[in-house]
Amino acid sequence: MDTSSSVRDGSPLVTTAIAVGLAVFGIAATQLTTIPAFLMDPALLTSPADASIAARTALMVLNFLGFALAGGIYLAATDRGWAYVDWRTPTKRGWLYVLAGIVGSIAFYVVVSLLIQTLSLPTTENQVMEYIAGDQTMILVMILIVFFFNAPAEEFLFRNVIQKRLYAAFSRYQAVVVASLIFALVHVPAYLAATGDLLSIGPEALLASAVSLAVVFGGSLIFGYLYAETDNLVVPTAAHAAFNAFQFGLLYLALEFDLEVADPAQSVVVDLVFVLS
Repeated sequence: MDTSSSVRDGSPLVTTAIAVGLAVFGIAATQLTTIPAFLMDPALLTSPADASIAARTALMVLNFLGFALAGGIYLAATDRGWAYVDWRTPTKRGWLYVLAGIVGSIAFYVVVSLLIQTLSLPTTENQVMEYIAGDQTMILVMILIVFFFNAPAEEFLFRNVIQKRLYAAFSRYQAVVVASLIFALVHVPAYLAATGDLLSIGPEALLASAVSLAVVFGGSLIFGYLYAETDNLVVPTAAHAAFNAFQFGLLYLALEFDLEVADPAQSVVVDLVFVLS
């Protein structure tokens, strides 16, 4: 399964630069694809919580379509075409990997949540929370979005395009690590912006960003491994979607039980254990 060095035909530096460029291109594409949502409801710019559910939904959907668009443009520009996309019904072995990915990602989530609670580590609030704003209806909408737009688009760009492109210069598992690092790093601006004034970021804010990025990196390693093992985009996509749905499900329960939670990756697991036991 591993790509041997004898068939690698790319420079690690150049290949990594291309991969980073693809990630940046994906982020840039989302800035264009989301414009209609902001035109639909300008409140998204200043007060996302006050925007209509329709506008918030459109923003999320168009954001993830930006990733898909970027990946599609790359495949067209390089003459790879849609035959390059590893989208097919999983075999029995593939579905076992999906199950393992779901269990593994949830276990990772629980362990990380417990560590964050035990060590009292700070984390940065996910920007998605600004658009949910404690609205349980929006949470249910987000569960649909992660299945039909979020997981498919992110896995397509970061696994089937970026990680697969890295195979030209790295072994499969090295490519998983590099792609996951890129996936985490593209979150840096958002996490730093969420800490407040970028010119006066303190040690605690930097630690919070680092903890959140480590969580993103760890989750990406799991989904990247699933793709490396199966060469089937459906496998990491299904596991990713189920994992994100699990997170939003916990958040829904947290609001239902009126738990005080700042971010679904912080203390929801611990609090719900006590509430539901």
